[in-house]
Amino acid sequence: MRISVIGCGYLGAVHAACMAKLGHEVVGIDVDERKISELAAARAPFFEPGLDELLKEVQATGRLTFTTDMASAQGSAVHFICVGTPQKKGENAADLTFVDAATAALIPYLSPTDVVVGKSTVPVGTANRLAGVVQEAVPDAHLVWNPEFLREGHAVSDTLQPDRLVYGVTDGSEEHEAVQVLDTVYSVPMEAGTPRLITDLPTAELVKTAANSFLATKISFINAMAELCDAAGADVTLLADAIGMDDRIGRKFLNAGIGFGGGCLPKDIRAFMARAGELGADQALTFLREVDAINMRRRTRVVELTREVCGGSLLGQRITVLGAAFKPESDDVRDSPALSIAAQLQLQGAVVTVTDPEALGNAARRFPELHYEASTDEALRRADALLLLTEWREYRDLDPYETAAKVSGLKILDGRNVLDPTKWRAAGWTYRGLGRP
Repeated sequence: MRISVIGCGYLGAVHAACMAKLGHEVVGIDVDERKISELAAARAPFFEPGLDELLKEVQATGRLTFTTDMASAQGSAVHFICVGTPQKKGENAADLTFVDAATAALIPYLSPTDVVVGKSTVPVGTANRLAGVVQEAVPDAHLVWNPEFLREGHAVSDTLQPDRLVYGVTDGSEEHEAVQVLDTVYSVPMEAGTPRLITDLPTAELVKTAANSFLATKISFINAMAELCDAAGADVTLLADAIGMDDRIGRKFLNAGIGFGGGCLPKDIRAFMARAGELGADQALTFLREVDAINMRRRTRVVELTREVCGGSLLGQRITVLGAAFKPESDDVRDSPALSIAAQLQLQGAVVTVTDPEALGNAARRFPELHYEASTDEALRRADALLLLTEWREYRDLDPYETAAKVSGLKILDGRNVLDPTKWRAAGWTYRGLGRP
């Protein structure tokens, strides 16, 4: 099929490349000329494992092109809207400026029977409103909602082999004309066994925000347990192992640490709360306020623990922060707990050095006052204390004996609980985890 993808940020660039990989003819459209020129040269403007190689592969076939010209959408049968929905400045609500602008810019190029597919994460009610806008302009065109479930660091495989497909259509029925169109788009993963679910528009919108809110709740729950374990002298990792053996609970997302960040979970749960309030159902989501509060409290807790590890004062302490991205296999520093902690430490008098395999450029733009070092070896030199805050493989694999020869003080705070405390303590280190005795 001929497909247009409007918005070539993280979601759109990955989606465009993957649709071309599935055999479709795809044009990616974005107003950002720098981003389009990078993508046209088969270079992703952000770090995502496997994406550069995929861009090269599919562009060599001629099935994938990128442009800033919205008129290039004309002639496509399916149009995916993949623009961002950031948090509004000074508010919890989502900013729908880009979604509305993309829809309005696309309408002049729609033909009857075209299908407009929303993939952006939006407040419930947005799709119904946009469906009305589209149908008023082009009565025989359809707007459906097809939420994305990408994990940064795994976005390519999550698009090519999704664990589920959700189609939100106006009447919520299998007979809706757009269902067959989307089945054609996703025929390869469906033939491989990917299940799909047909819903109405509001349900499809809620799926992504509900899923993210559940994951955020699970993370904040185990971090609350870590606080209790600290007070009681218990071990949160063993606690998580034990309760995770219950298949009703499961072990995934029960890793205590410095909390969640990134461009999705924090802003999505806040927008979810804001929209519930607008609908008069704010009491249903009051628990998410505590989920958010627990998450933010983890950052302050790490600063307090670092002060303890450093003997009661941060003033003049040389602290190396291992990791700037909010998670490994990503260069995304949006709402990164690691960077937030690094900045707080510096404000309290520490001499902070931050290192990361991929995210230093983005980190420097967000917190230019911090010192950054690309080389892990150089970052370790003469450090009084180490903080492992993003669990990149190279940090997890650090040898405590070799590392001891490079630093000034044998003190480490494991903010992700991924190191072996016994091994590090045997090498002479003062090891501190979160919720671990």
